Amino acid sequence: GLGFTKEKKKIEVVLNDGLGKKVQVKCNDDDTIGDLKELVAAQTDTQSYKIKIQKWYNIYMDHITLKDYEIHDGM
Repeated sequence: GLGFTKEKKKIEVVLNDGLGKKVQVKCNDDDTIGDLKELVAAQTDTQSYKIKIQKWYNIYMDHITLKDYEIHDGM
């Protein structure tokens, strides 16, 4: 490479644990769902493998990026 780095886009994602508790996480839009789970785990004192991230009936896969799932700032 020529040393060009694409600037990472910081976003804030809000997750709901299903019991009415919200968790806000700052991350990059090119982070994977697995990365997001690690960040949520750190904030909630839960092990990341126990976390399932889904929207409606779609369960998000760990290796896909937030950008690919079209998860934007504030979602």
